[in-house]
Amino acid sequence: MSTDQMEPAGKTPEQDPSTVHPPIADPGPEPYVDRYSDTDPEVGRRVYRQVVAMYGLAPVLAVAFVVCYFAIPRDAAVSFGPLHTSAMHLALGGTAGLAILLIGLASIHWAKQIMEDREISEERHPVASSDEDRQAIAAAWKAGAEDSRLGRRKVIGLALGSALGALALPAVVSFADLGPKPTASMRAKTIERTIWAEGVRLVNDITYTPIKASEMEIGQLVNAEPENLAEMEGVHQQIERAKAAIIIVRMDPDSIKIPDSRRDWQVGGILSYSKICTHVGCPISLWEQQTHHLLCPCHQSTFDLGDSGVVVFGPAARSLPQLPITVDQQGYLVARSDFTVPVGPSYFERDSRHDFKKGDN
Repeated sequence: MSTDQMEPAGKTPEQDPSTVHPPIADPGPEPYVDRYSDTDPEVGRRVYRQVVAMYGLAPVLAVAFVVCYFAIPRDAAVSFGPLHTSAMHLALGGTAGLAILLIGLASIHWAKQIMEDREISEERHPVASSDEDRQAIAAAWKAGAEDSRLGRRKVIGLALGSALGALALPAVVSFADLGPKPTASMRAKTIERTIWAEGVRLVNDITYTPIKASEMEIGQLVNAEPENLAEMEGVHQQIERAKAAIIIVRMDPDSIKIPDSRRDWQVGGILSYSKICTHVGCPISLWEQQTHHLLCPCHQSTFDLGDSGVVVFGPAARSLPQLPITVDQQGYLVARSDFTVPVGPSYFERDSRHDFKKGDN
């Protein structure tokens, strides 16, 4: 029997009409169900009162934030078993956070239970808007405003406005924590001074061991701090540590330039400079013994410590401040005074007239 006379063993699903399913009809949107707030007037009124109440509590919490800010001592703490936290931070976070939460919950409740509830659909449209689209958007905006029912529920609008406006109070009050006003007297007491003073010993920044001039070798660099730093604690110690950090280097006196105005600022080629870069304040101690250069690791500003700390490369615009030093009766290195110019990066109000410049004496 030839192959074209043979009958197929079976039919494929595509050939068998009994296996082909007709397409499923579009079921359309689900049946619309009215909200309880629309069908039951009492439910609608209750939702209305809830929304107004949540909006109304936000200004109260904003005022409570301000009261807590001024009334709670900054050192007060609250304990939760083994956990401890600042009472002020807890109160400020609780009042401000709850106020924002209530505004959000009230807005969601308003949208879901009071605003107009109907199903809509729209076709996709090009990204660019035509004049007709803009007019349609304006009309939709107007319709949305009408759907919000603020015309009949005016108290909600007033409550929302007062809630959002009251949130400005915590923000404005919090600006006070950005720091004191940078007046000339405030700068002189804070960022323009350190705890270095006449007679304060230079000590190793790790061991707090005083440093003898006779024990320093040529080419050596030591990271140091003022000895009186050990008398401080907590955040005040950290602030003063950041400002007063220094490096001490010993160089061959015959290989460096010492201006006449700084002859008594060094001891046999031992000089001390601020450890804080004058560009953006990075700590620096990358020392090149042969060139007498000190490099900042952040942006590669380079200072010549053999020439009064002048800038020889990089974005820094000011010389590295030098600390005047001498030795006491025991031969330990001590400061002659505080820095003569502010340490650290520049700022708008800073007076740069006394900064050392190449060629100064």
